[in-house]
This record gives sequence, structure tokens and C-alpha cells, in this order.
Amino acid sequence: MNEYPPIADHGMIGDLQTAALVSSGGQIDWWCTPRFDSPSLFASLLDSERGGHCRLAADLSPGDGTTVRQLYLSDTAILVTRFMAPEGVGEVADFMLPIQSAAPHDQHRLVRVARVVRGTLPFTLTCRPRFDYGRATHQLTVADDHAAVFHGPGTDLHLQSTTGVALRAEGDDITSRFTLHAGEAAAIVLTSTAGGGSAPPHPSLEGVTEDLEACRSFWLSWLRSCTYRGRWQDMVNRSAITLKLLTYAPTGAPIAAATMGLPEQIGGERNWDYRYTWVRDGSLSVRALIDLGFHDEAHAFRRWLRDRIQVPETPQGDPLQIMYRVDGDPYLTEEVLDHLEGYQGSFPVRSGNAAADQLQLDIYGEASDALIVGGDIGAIRGWKALSDVLDWLADHWDQPDEGIWETRGGRQNFTYSRLMTWVAFDRGIKAAHTFSRPGDTLRWTKERDAVFRQIVEHGWHPKRKAFVQHYDTDVLDASLLLMPRVGFLAPRDPDWLSTLDAMDEELVSDSLVYRYDPAASPDGLRGSEGTFNLCSFFYVEALARSGRLAQARYAFDKMLTYANHVGLFAEEIGPSGEQLGNFPQAFTHLALVTAAMALDEELAEQDRRPRGTARRHPATRGLKVPTESAPVSPGSD
Repeated sequence: MNEYPPIADHGMIGDLQTAALVSSGGQIDWWCTPRFDSPSLFASLLDSERGGHCRLAADLSPGDGTTVRQLYLSDTAILVTRFMAPEGVGEVADFMLPIQSAAPHDQHRLVRVARVVRGTLPFTLTCRPRFDYGRATHQLTVADDHAAVFHGPGTDLHLQSTTGVALRAEGDDITSRFTLHAGEAAAIVLTSTAGGGSAPPHPSLEGVTEDLEACRSFWLSWLRSCTYRGRWQDMVNRSAITLKLLTYAPTGAPIAAATMGLPEQIGGERNWDYRYTWVRDGSLSVRALIDLGFHDEAHAFRRWLRDRIQVPETPQGDPLQIMYRVDGDPYLTEEVLDHLEGYQGSFPVRSGNAAADQLQLDIYGEASDALIVGGDIGAIRGWKALSDVLDWLADHWDQPDEGIWETRGGRQNFTYSRLMTWVAFDRGIKAAHTFSRPGDTLRWTKERDAVFRQIVEHGWHPKRKAFVQHYDTDVLDASLLLMPRVGFLAPRDPDWLSTLDAMDEELVSDSLVYRYDPAASPDGLRGSEGTFNLCSFFYVEALARSGRLAQARYAFDKMLTYANHVGLFAEEIGPSGEQLGNFPQAFTHLALVTAAMALDEELAEQDRRPRGTARRHPATRGLKVPTESAPVSPGSD
């Protein structure tokens, strides 16, 4: 088996249309271009021999006092890998200048700047692209000592260097060795273009320095819109930047993660492609983005979502499907890349995602909430499309589906799916009344109330004293941590507190939360999985809103210790504390932000209010809210 760095041993850079991962050893081992979901140029994370990489690092032996540290320049997406040795101190700064045009670009530019701060250090460069996930061959053209082109199918990769970095062909790859003294710098620039296009202008060190400063200015300026001023400013800022990096600027569509195929269990088969836009993830981000002050990003996704519901139907015949490509294309054909061994032998490696064809009814609740939360309902045609969706849902909500976790073990009557159909009708009814819009609100009200009664009668398990995963099980499910947030019940409703207690006992391991127990509720896949970072942050929010602030703060602070060295999270935490799954995961960083805001809000309210009085959560305003010592159900007044 080939050698692989830990999944967490990476930072991410990007230009708002594509993104690359850089290991702490100075190696780019993931980059797809010209879009997030394009075939890869570098994919050594999935096969260190066949995948391709570009490494630029100080040429130092591992021993002899050498230390390597990777960090972001504060509040930016400029990644610095610093090499500290007895011979001197040097660093490589990696960045991509954000493309601020609304149009998709075929040309994408990744800049790597090596410099020495003290002493003298040798550097090595190795550039080994492997086009189309390593399936395609390429031809190498070396123009001179400072320019080379890798010609692949439909894409060219230009490698250019500044003075002092002489490029040498080694087969169909490029290598270089050069030495820098204190105060000296050199740069290489990787530019992907459409095949057969003209070469980009040759870079100068002065021009690259100006681009770095422009990149830094962009991120500092963008972050000034953030209104968060709470206790966890640095982590919220990093999460906001990560969410921005994972959003395709031409359409406003966020992807779930930058990567595909990274395993949820080493050697297991839960290796999915996350480079697409999930309706659920994007919709749940809207409120958080608005609360953070990023209104442009929130409204951009809402426009993308309105465009999706205005399409007459998906290939499956439903109003929406669970995920799309960033441009709205609904076809995500799944294939197994059997020439790749997978991360640490975790096979199969999948491109595309067959779950796009699944029925997951919860997406209609998340979409309805996102379209209405901004305080408007968009154009008249947008409301008409949403009204038609709710009419369809009135006829189709009462059926089994695959559920939020995209299980491949058969459809069930999932409680979370029913919960979010209740949200869809509830938001539609409120919007119709608030904005005086036409719609069959009598039918929607009837169906909303029917959903409510069904959840209470069949989603509640009397022996467990908890809401459960689906109607035919006693298994708990962490997705139901969102029940208070969406307003289905109050955060201190006795039935909710009982459910939270049951989750504490069964799903929580020292603040880390499993989404459910696959052994007790088979999902059609072999193997186990780690705790879900998304659910761990949902848990923090639920604890905070229920008044368990000491427990919530402890859980939040513990979760932050599992971030990697630059503040990023993958999807899961494994049994040995390692990060697992695709990386970095947008949904996890979104949940971190909402947990931080909820915890800050509740802590501030606790400091303000007299002892013994209760906090009124937005979902329960207008209801009698009990004190912690004497909880009362919202329906008991």
C-alpha cells in the first residue's frame, strides 16, 4: 500500500470556482479544475502513485531539529507552510486569487511562493499531474528553463517559474532544485486552461507579490461584513472563509466538501463524492449566512434554489432532487474508479453520486424555510413555483423515503423527513398570510396538522421516552436535534428534554455524537463509522437552547480541540481521534457557526436576566416558556 498523509494534515486554498488541498509537507495532493466537480489534475490523496501531485518544499532531512508548521495568514485563505531548521527558516505561501467575475472561467491560477527568512535553505519542486483522475496520459512541452506545458485531454496545465527556478523534464514530469538565501524569494505558478489555448503571461516576482497582497485584501475586506463579535471569533471567521471557499461564485451554489472518495472508515466502502450541491445543506446555510451578515451569499443561493424549483420536474419526476451539480445539472452518474486504490486502500473510489436519485422528503422543508427566511418571497413566478411544490407535497408526504442520511438499505417512514415536511407546510402557510399570496392554505394547514399528529403518535417511542429514527424502530437519530430549532416544539418541552437525555446516553461519547447506530438500524453498507462532527455541533446548539449551558459550553470547547492545525474539520472523528471522510466539510463548519451563535446568545442572555427566569427562544415566542426547574409542555398552558 502507498503512503498517505492524515486527512487532517491539509489546508485548503481556492478561487471561488475550484479548490486545492496542500499538505503540511508542501504537497498539493488534490486539485480539480476548472470546477469543483471537474476531473482531477492532482489526486494523490486517492492513490499516491497514480493520482498525481505537485510538491514544493524545503529539502531538509526529517531529523536534525527540523520543524514544519502550517498556518493561514490571519483571516485569509493564504496558506503558509513554514520550514524551521538549523540551516535557516523558510516558507512556502500558497494561494489562489479569488475570481470575482460572475461568469465561469476556464483559466485558474495557483501560485506558490518560496522565500527564506533566515539563513540558507535548498528547495525541491516536483510536478506530476495526472489528468482525469489519473486515467488519461499527457504530453509535456518544455518551452525554456522557466515554462512548461502539460497537455491533457481538453485541459492544459502551464507551469511557470520566476528567475532562479530552472525547470527540468524528468520523463513527462517536471523537477527543480534551487537554493534561496535570507531575504530571497522565488515563485512557481500553475495555470489550468482549456486545451489548445494561449499561454498565460509569464509571471514576475513583483507581480506575484502584488497578487498575494490583492488576495489578502480581498479576504480581509470580505470578512468585514461579518457581524459576529462573540467568544469564538477566530473559529467562526475560519469557518466563514471555508464556507465561502466551498461556494461556486457564478451560481452561488455551495458544495458539501472539496473532495471525493475519502473514507468514513479506513478500508471501508463509505467513500462518496461530495463535490455537489445538496439542497439540504445549502438551505440550512441561508439563515446562518444572514445572521453572520453575509446577505449576498445567502441571496445568491436562494436565487439558485428558486431556479431549481421553477424547473417543471427532475429526471425522477419530483419537483426537487436532493443534490445537483453547481450549475444546476441534475445528472450525477456514479461510477467506480477501479484504477485508484483509494485513501489507504479504502476502495471503491466513486465519482458522481447515485444518491441523487433517492427520495428524501425533508428537502422540501429546508428549501421552503430558506426561500422564506430572507424576509421576501422573490418574484411572483418564484412564489407560484413554491406553491406548486407545496401542492405536490400535500399529495406525496405520507410515504417512506431514504431519509437524511441517504441510506441504501431501503425506505422507511423517517421521523426527520416528516418533521421537515411539517416545516414546509408551516412556512408556506405563514408566507402566504404574511405576504398576501395566493395558495391552498386550507389544504396545507390540514396536511401540516396531519403530519404533526403522525409524528407525535408514531415518531414518539413510549418505552424510550424519546422521538426515534423512524416509525418501526426504537433507534435514536441525531438529526432530530433540529426539532427545537425549526419550532416543532419548545427547547424545554418535557418530551424534548427526555429525548435529549436518551441521546446523551446512547449517541454521545464525551461530547462527540454518532448520527445513529448502524448495527441497530442497518443502512445497507458494511462497516462502521465515526462520530459525525455536524451532529456534535447540532448537539451543542440543542443543549444551549434547552438551558444546559455548562454542558453545552464544555461540549463546544471539546469539539474545537478536534479541529486540525488550521481550524478545519472533515466529516467525522474516528475511533482514535483522527479526522475521517471528505474534507473540509461545509456542513460541519456551518453547524459550528450556528452552535457558536446560539451558545453566545444564550450565555449573554443568562448574564442579563435575573436568576430563576427563563430565556425565550425565537421558536417559542408567544408561548409560555417554563423555568428550568419546572418545565411545561408548550401545549399545557
